Amino acid sequence: MYLADRSAPQGTTTAQERLRGTARAVSPTVLALGTVSLVTDVSTEMVTAVLPLYLVMGLGLSPLGFGMLDGVQNGVSALVQLTGGHLADRVRDHKLIAGIGYGLSALVKPLLLVGNLGALGAALALDRTGKGLRTAPRDALISLSVPPERQGRAFGLHRAMDTTGALLGPIVAFLILGVAAGGYDAVFAVSGCVAALGVLVLLLFVPGGRNAPVPPQEGRADLRAAFGLLRARRLRMLFGCAVLLGLTTVSDAFLYLLVQRRTGVAEQFFPLLPLGTAAVFLLLALPAGRLADRIGRRWVFLGGHAGLLLAYALLLWAPQVPALPYLVLALHGAFYAATDGVLPAAVAAVVPERLRASGIALVGTGQALARLCCSLAFGAAWAAWGDGPALAAAAVGLACCAAVAGVALRPTGDAR
Repeated sequence: MYLADRSAPQGTTTAQERLRGTARAVSPTVLALGTVSLVTDVSTEMVTAVLPLYLVMGLGLSPLGFGMLDGVQNGVSALVQLTGGHLADRVRDHKLIAGIGYGLSALVKPLLLVGNLGALGAALALDRTGKGLRTAPRDALISLSVPPERQGRAFGLHRAMDTTGALLGPIVAFLILGVAAGGYDAVFAVSGCVAALGVLVLLLFVPGGRNAPVPPQEGRADLRAAFGLLRARRLRMLFGCAVLLGLTTVSDAFLYLLVQRRTGVAEQFFPLLPLGTAAVFLLLALPAGRLADRIGRRWVFLGGHAGLLLAYALLLWAPQVPALPYLVLALHGAFYAATDGVLPAAVAAVVPERLRASGIALVGTGQALARLCCSLAFGAAWAAWGDGPALAAAAVGLACCAAVAGVALRPTGDAR
């Protein structure tokens, strides 16, 4: 199934058939994993909401230094994601590898309390290691729990629940900063407790156990087989476009700093900026997944990047309009709703079950490494030229890459 193909079967269906289809799409595994992601994202986004301000304003880190730190975080997650996908397919136990990833992220949270850049960098790297380990096995569990024609809405539901946590996390951080004497330390401490709760929910409620053994004639799930997936044209195009577009996707942290600087948002409200993204993501994730199943994933995926390009343009223009921050954050949230769940659903449709986690990890790793390069380049460009020229370069690059991806992802009659 190609990114541009329609996933829903052709023809009409009765209301009763649609109701049964919806029930099948909302599987217990998707709901349980969505709950785990919701709780874990409360923990993660509590830290993410205050981290840029804490590093740049509190510890005096330069934009270039922040870009390097942000890039290293994404790079660690990207490299480990491939390992997590491979291990999950190799041991045939996706829950086990996902659980290790969630557990590692919870265990390193106390390091955030040390209060120096070295310990903070180590904690963030280990946290991203845990994220990298769990992402592909979790998405593989989702894709294997629903039929192919319902995967868009299944991923959309999961992303909506995940984003509920992303919405609540900054609110909790904002409230803690307002009432706790410890400030940032209090945020980091509460974040660790919430992360531990997410691990507990995973252990108790997510169905697990080893998957069915693979017939010998299908071969072992090794790295050669995983990279061999790129011989298939459909996956190769998905991989290439994910990398290309990732090279011009400015990281969330930089985007929020740009919104704060170019629209005049007061510093005390900075932790609330992710709420705009999260709220729109929450509202649109499931509808975007359903739309992708109905009209084709290519249009939804490219439409999300068009929204991101418009957000860049608004920040460059930066008119003195009170609604500007809200418009930019709404477009940012729409971008994630149209891409974050649609891409793994498209990958799952073209990868065999025995290599499902490896295939999702392969594309996710390429995209994350590309975003690492973007963080490093954007931070350097900001330090050298200023935020405006750096954002203009990213916007031009995104427009060119989206045009190339639109051509590359057109449906063809070639099954490979």
